Amino acid sequence: MTAALPSPRVYVAITPRELAVLYDAPTLARLRAVAEVVLAPETGEERAAVPEGIADEYDVLITSWSTAPFAPAQLVGSRLQLAVHTAGTLRGLFPKEVLSQGVRLAQGGSAPMAAAVAELALTLTLVLLRDLHSMDRRLQATRDWHEGGSGRLTHGIRAQRIGIVGLSRVGREYASMVRGLGVQDVLAHDPFTTPAEAEEMGVELVDLAQLCERSDVLAIHAPVTDETRGMLDAGLLARLRDGAIVVNTARSAVIDMEALTAELVSGRLRAGLDVFDIEPLPADSPLYGLENAVLTPHVAGGTVEARLAQGAGVVDEVTAFLAGTPMQYEVTEEVYDRLS
Repeated sequence: MTAALPSPRVYVAITPRELAVLYDAPTLARLRAVAEVVLAPETGEERAAVPEGIADEYDVLITSWSTAPFAPAQLVGSRLQLAVHTAGTLRGLFPKEVLSQGVRLAQGGSAPMAAAVAELALTLTLVLLRDLHSMDRRLQATRDWHEGGSGRLTHGIRAQRIGIVGLSRVGREYASMVRGLGVQDVLAHDPFTTPAEAEEMGVELVDLAQLCERSDVLAIHAPVTDETRGMLDAGLLARLRDGAIVVNTARSAVIDMEALTAELVSGRLRAGLDVFDIEPLPADSPLYGLENAVLTPHVAGGTVEARLAQGAGVVDEVTAFLAGTPMQYEVTEEVYDRLS
């Protein structure tokens, strides 16, 4: 008699508190329908540990922000085949060497977050164009209708030339959103996008200098790599027209924040920023109190809907893997080099 094959086993190295935000009951039920699922216990710690021996006892590891760091050697064993990350970039937990150890990686939570991040980028764009933040602050402070901005004229998005740095998943979502609002001139810089792909998106590809010179709104959606770190320097920022808007919901390291801060303090540029070199943003930052800046505390991907979609996306990846079908968001060596 042939021995029965062991059923797939999945270990979820996520704290119970975060698990509740990412995985609702129907999503966990879907996961349990395809595998035996073991959840990290409640320990009172802020992070859930990856247990020793996991690579010999489980087929799949699921991680997220609350997963404690672990040694790559822990993933080497007789059984573990796949690790799926529920959050954004997985580089903080999984160095590239993991791929050479025979474990496949998937970034199940990244795509669901893209729409949420693009939504905030669009929101910041619209707030700054219509000067909503300034009017709200003045009206709340003075309770005076005219001081609050009654009669002022602001700007509509359709007439703007929108420039996008990086046609990542988020960049493509943002491009689709602004095009959907009627913007005709959408420019982008992305070395990985072909002219045919750009044409299909309704986007004109240009070099970075042209992008800065021609954009009324410059939205940053590029990952941080050796090539992109600090690429928007003082010289490129100086090419932006007076009054141009910079929106960054991606990574602070893509832009020279000292140079951008100087431009904002001078009043020449406007900005909507969700990411900063130092987080939390220090209390003495010169960015606080500027009329021409809207600041949010790194919350772009944080919607209820996005979080639940992240968990659902991970279950989709695990289900596909166990069924022997292609995963949608597998991270290969080529993809890994382009991640934030």
